[in-house]
Order: sequence, then C-alpha cells, then structure tokens
Amino acid sequence: MPKIDLYRNVHMGQRARLFALAVELGSADVSQPGTAAEQAERCLAMTQELREHADHEDTFIHGLLRERAPEAADELEAEHVRLDAAFVALDERARALPTSPADARAEAQHALYLALNEVISAYLAHLYVEETVAMPALWDHASEEELGAVYAAFRASRTQEEGLTDLRRMLPALPPPTRAEIVHDVVQAAADQAGSTLAAVTTTLSPDQRSRLYEDLAVPEAWALQECEPA
Repeated sequence: MPKIDLYRNVHMGQRARLFALAVELGSADVSQPGTAAEQAERCLAMTQELREHADHEDTFIHGLLRERAPEAADELEAEHVRLDAAFVALDERARALPTSPADARAEAQHALYLALNEVISAYLAHLYVEETVAMPALWDHASEEELGAVYAAFRASRTQEEGLTDLRRMLPALPPPTRAEIVHDVVQAAADQAGSTLAAVTTTLSPDQRSRLYEDLAVPEAWALQECEPA
C-alpha cells in the first residue's frame, strides 16, 4: 500500500496552473479592452489561493511536523519569508496593470510577468522542501494512522463545493491511474449522485483526459454528461 503523501497531488496541480498562468500572462494582448484587468485578477486570485493553501498546511500538517521534526519545520518557515515578499510584490504589480497608461501597459505587463515568475521560482523551491524534507520527516516520525487523520481532518473542513474545486484544480495534472483512483473514490462516496458527481469533477479535464478516465472507470461517457444513474 502506498504511503500517505499529504503534498504530492495538490502540488502537481499547483505547478501546472502556475506554469499555465505564466504562459498566458506573457502572451496576453493587454491592448484589448478588459484583458489587463482579467490578467491582473487571475494573478491576484492565484496569490490568494496560495496563501489559503499555506494556511491549510499550517492548520492541518505543520503542527504535527513542528512537534515531531522541528528542524524540518524551521526550514519551511524560512521559505515562507521569501514567499510572502514575492506575493506582496506580485499583488502590487497586478493592481497597477489595469490602471497603467496605454503607452506604458506593455512594460507594466512585463513587470507583472517577471513578478509572477519570481513567485513561481520561490514557490517551486518551497514545494521541493515540503516534498523532500517535510514529508519524509513525517513518514519517519508519524504513523500512517496519524497521517490519515490529518488528511481526513482537512477533507472534513471543506464544503462540498470547495472539495470539487480542489479536485478540478488538481486532476488535470495527475497521471491517469492516480486520477482514476481519486475519482473512483469520490464517486463511490456519492453513490446516490454518481453521475452528476462524475460530471462535476471532470469539467477541467481535456477531452482526451476525460475519455481515458471514463475508460479506466469502465463507465460510458454519456452517463456522466447526462448526469444520470447508469441503467
């Protein structure tokens, strides 16, 4: 049975979305009406999401880490200092972009692009520490039951819609077997609404990813799309 990994899947989703945001921001035509504001809002939403994610980790994971492996916890806290500064700089650049003069907007866009990539640089380093220092320390000093309880407590803290949002953000970045295992468990837990649940969690998948998932789950695609129970 695989070890419980509290970071892996969600971090894969975050990396994919950060990389996509950088590409989209860099290629956006901010001379078009509304585009600058749209890109700014996406960057602000991302920093808000990452701050909330850090709060969740502090609430559900890092207390146990601090208790069992304080040196690993210290290393994570040092990463937070750089991250917080990068988030603030990105937010400032994002708020400035929509109100920048038309003849200066391209430069403001690039300044925001650089600030976003500084966040990505700092955040990737932070994720690496969590995955290669913090998680192994937890495997060494906490039981599977304790790690399972951490995961269960986080899941219980999320509303149904928040849980669906978490899945939509994460699933496109995962390999097919992992994606199928997660979705299978979610659908099984909502047996009375299986069709609609399957449709809801797969909205961010590409057509090829969705077809592979339905194949792996051995369900017809029309079942999920029609949000109905199988015959």
